Amino acid sequence: MFEQAARPNETQMVHDPLPTAPCTVVWSKGHAYVLDGLRCRWEGVDERNRPRLFTGAELARRGWSRRR
Repeated sequence: MFEQAARPNETQMVHDPLPTAPCTVVWSKGHAYVLDGLRCRWEGVDERNRPRLFTGAELARRGWSRRR
């Protein structure tokens, strides 16, 4: 009767370039990443709370969104 709106997955949400303001938060594969403006790296942790660092290009390839 009612159609449920399909929630876009992370790769479908990647249409805009990554934000460039320091301390911006984006999500990738269920994990939050914050842009470190000094090193131009996206910092976060993996499922085992190990630090992860990505360049903008690496994060774009993994898929990202502004919402979890």
